[in-house]
Amino acid sequence: MVHIAEYLPGLETDISSVLQGGYNNPLLRAWQHERQLQKNMFIFPLFISDDPNDETPIPSLPNISRFGVNKLIPYIDGLVKKGLRSVILFGVLTDDSAKDYQGTPADDPDGPIIQAIKALKKNFPSLYVMCDVCLCEYTDHGHCGVLYEDGTINTELSVRRIAAVAVNYAKAGADSIAPSDMIDGRIKAIKRGLINAGLAHKVFLMSYAAKFSGALYGPFRDAAGSCPSHGDRKCYQLPSGGAGLARRALIRDMNEGTDGVIVKPSTFYLDIVKDAAVICKDYPICCYHVSGEYAMLHAAAEKGIASLKELAFEAHHGFLRADILFNKFEFNCVYEFFKRIALSLKVV
Repeated sequence: MVHIAEYLPGLETDISSVLQGGYNNPLLRAWQHERQLQKNMFIFPLFISDDPNDETPIPSLPNISRFGVNKLIPYIDGLVKKGLRSVILFGVLTDDSAKDYQGTPADDPDGPIIQAIKALKKNFPSLYVMCDVCLCEYTDHGHCGVLYEDGTINTELSVRRIAAVAVNYAKAGADSIAPSDMIDGRIKAIKRGLINAGLAHKVFLMSYAAKFSGALYGPFRDAAGSCPSHGDRKCYQLPSGGAGLARRALIRDMNEGTDGVIVKPSTFYLDIVKDAAVICKDYPICCYHVSGEYAMLHAAAEKGIASLKELAFEAHHGFLRADILFNKFEFNCVYEFFKRIALSLKVV
């Protein structure tokens, strides 16, 4: 028996059901995007080694390397010429014996971050330089603050130490500081420190206000050498199901003087991005596309599931959609996506 394709009786199409005429052409599809990805939305993360001549690939982050200051400038030069506008710096110590209980190397004038700030501002005066502020890369215990003897966070000392590091980065020439520790009270302490130093009017304070603990930071901790030696960070980073806590943290950091907020990670937390767009409607909002999210996109591309470019664009359009109705500001912090794709952006 030969099977014959069957058709159901036709129905009269309602006029309001006809949508395809509105996106049948590539230009029309671009017009349907309420917002377009632009180069100036992206912040490129850089891992800065304390070895000035270091250039070491990071196995868990494909096509990403750690750079010493001497290798950093020629690497960045090509990206700036292609349109790179902003970077965020993370320090890496190659010698664990240099670490101590209070993260002394974090703001060492001869350390990787302060040296990188000065080199970047000297060679690329118009490049916007942001600095992640945390102690985990510099403490011998790998936690984000100073600890009590029992291994728990000493909030008062941690806040005072983190604020000092932030102000020293600002004094070195950083355009923006972004404290990622999530310890209570650090935004107020940093803001007061910037005011007292006469720098609050020219340094952008970008709070990791809604940073969640979870499984997506592994490649970053490998890159920065910042894994805790004991325990975890669940007592100061937000639990993955804590939407209410995230909303309270956003309000807290606004009240303490932040100039912008970060939601981290982003792909699994678009509801929090949406909440931030409402709660922080007059503030810039950053979606941090973290190392684990980046690694997932790369793994899918390597398996042939989809192209890296298509995956990356779809992910970042999702960030825009989550924010579109309420907020005109958007930043994305991305890894290799920026170097390979974002710098070629015109209109997407």
